[in-house]
Amino acid sequence: MHETDEYRAKVLFVDDEENILKSLKRLLIEEEIDIYTANSGELGLELLRNTPGVDLIVSDQRMPGLTGAEFLRQSREIVPDALRIMLTGYADINATIDAINKGGAYRYISKPWDDEEMIRTIRDSVRQCRLLAENKRLSALVEKQNAELKEWNSNLKGRVLEQTAAIRIRNDELSGLNNRLQEEYENCLKAFFGLVELRDRELGSHSRNVARLSVMIAEGLNLPEAEIRLVRMGAMLHDIGKIGISDLLLHKDMEGLNSNDLEQYRMHAVRGQATLDSIRDLRPAGLLIRHHHENFDGSGFPDRLAKTDIPIGSRIIALADHLDRAFTRNHVDNAIESALESARQELGKQFDPALFPLLERTVKGVYREFLTKTGMKEMELQINELREGMSVARDVHSGTGILLLGAGEILDLVKIQALRRYNLIDPPKKGILVRFQSNI
Repeated sequence: MHETDEYRAKVLFVDDEENILKSLKRLLIEEEIDIYTANSGELGLELLRNTPGVDLIVSDQRMPGLTGAEFLRQSREIVPDALRIMLTGYADINATIDAINKGGAYRYISKPWDDEEMIRTIRDSVRQCRLLAENKRLSALVEKQNAELKEWNSNLKGRVLEQTAAIRIRNDELSGLNNRLQEEYENCLKAFFGLVELRDRELGSHSRNVARLSVMIAEGLNLPEAEIRLVRMGAMLHDIGKIGISDLLLHKDMEGLNSNDLEQYRMHAVRGQATLDSIRDLRPAGLLIRHHHENFDGSGFPDRLAKTDIPIGSRIIALADHLDRAFTRNHVDNAIESALESARQELGKQFDPALFPLLERTVKGVYREFLTKTGMKEMELQINELREGMSVARDVHSGTGILLLGAGEILDLVKIQALRRYNLIDPPKKGILVRFQSNI
């Protein structure tokens, strides 16, 4: 297709008189056009077939063989977009109409013509050809660009779908990795907790009870989920610093400790923080452990913090810690009420008074499962006989003494599968004592 600034129109003159063709060539020699001539309609059609891109056809009407009107009609089949002009005399009005209607002529020139009129007509026609050519070029360009845009959009859609699929797969992978990381994190927590249990089984059971109480108090305060998890971790590991305490000191009554023993004992809160400090995600829990022996009135240790300067998680763990120890030391029928009264006596001194109402509401729910209940049945089962919904009646330990489940925990599929794995690695020495409704 022609570019506008390089465009030279191709003009075909058809006339059976050679002198007219020569006259036209001389007249238009200075025009920027390429001139082609044919002295019959038949030759004109042949030339059109062999010369692509003819823009303008000027044909005489009166010619032997094909008339001008017939020639123009047939030329439309070869070059339908070319402009057509008829050269005709005044007597050929019907032929002129024919040329317009059938041959597609857009104007006619009377013979004999006026040279100025001829030049002006050819120039106007060439200008029209140029506009038509430019319009065709632009239309083709738009069509091409539309096709490219359509293809690009189609490819873009495909790429977007591919990217979306890739992102979805990556998100699934990240979700899986995150779940695995969370699982490993829980396993890390259990490993630390296992060390506490290996040090002293009573510490393990105690830590589980403190964790359950602490979580229920934290939930009663409507603390954020992340802070509740932090409280749980701190409560589970609050006694981890006691691993370094001697057996004699660990089981000695606090009132019987001399000043040196008391100093050694009080170091366990700091040791607990130091133990977890190398694990970044456990450092906040380590801070709760450090301060769980601070007293509300500022008389505690290790930093003598008071009131709200003590982290809320540490205040919760301190109250739960005291309650569980008071409960397990009492073997009377009213052990819960006795433990609550023991904590009540220390409100405003050792414990935050605002937490006590929450403790009262939750403590019976935690310890009820440790008390004898009517309508309940206990039975020792093998691991393959366990079912979801059963309650563990006694602490479950592996063959080497690791606490696997605490008394009162409700069995679910995850816990049962964990017990089955331990049964292959470190099987318990006896069956699992469970509690359930007698109509199960």
